[in-house]
Amino acid sequence: MRRLLPETPDVTDLTSLAGLAEAYAYPEPPGLPWLRANMVSSLDGASRLEGLSDGLSSEGDKRVFGVLRALADVVLVGAQTVRAEGYRPARARDDFAEARAARGQQPAAAIAVVTRSLDLDLDQPLFTEPLVPTVVVTCAGAPADALKAAGRVTEVIVAGEQQVDLAAAVTALAERGWTRQLTEGGPRLLGQLVEAGLLDELCLTLGPLLSPGDAPRITVGPPGLTRPMELVALLEEKGFLFARYARSVNSRT
Repeated sequence: MRRLLPETPDVTDLTSLAGLAEAYAYPEPPGLPWLRANMVSSLDGASRLEGLSDGLSSEGDKRVFGVLRALADVVLVGAQTVRAEGYRPARARDDFAEARAARGQQPAAAIAVVTRSLDLDLDQPLFTEPLVPTVVVTCAGAPADALKAAGRVTEVIVAGEQQVDLAAAVTALAERGWTRQLTEGGPRLLGQLVEAGLLDELCLTLGPLLSPGDAPRITVGPPGLTRPMELVALLEEKGFLFARYARSVNSRT
């Protein structure tokens, strides 16, 4: 992996997990929640290939994906993505165990599923086999029966009345000590986080291919919405670009 910006840590080998952990480290010391997104896109903006993000990925992208999870306290993901991608719990990794323990983190990141409808398969491994219990984030207006069913198998965070209040959800997760936050989408959840002004950082893998069609972009939201971002790091391997963007200083509140 080559540096393309001088301030990017010198990661020359994608198999260097320690180097990637340095390149993608969260701001320290942790205080307020820091929410980063990890997404992959084609050159023309497609976030999926044949309905899934995996077709846009590479071995390097998957390694970065694993490192980002290994650094995070919690991963926010939309229910649609959970269903489409067959989400499984985050796993503990020996390479990061010592560092996580030193930071006071759990052995693996918790998964927080954001959903209003609670249309979830509670028998899937995400809920039955997690090393760290999965959390469901919903609102008071969610279907009462589904809310009770979810509460029987996992922790439920109620944030908002008729719709999920993402700002309240981010705060509730941070109050559990989960300030190193990561979202893996999908595009609708990421668009809502951007709209709410909650996204601090975007880690974007740009795959070297064109994919014309009607696949969604990495964000779905209202037209005309803009959020300035600043490029802070850029790595390259085999034509794949690994970019980190931070929210513009002028846009922070």
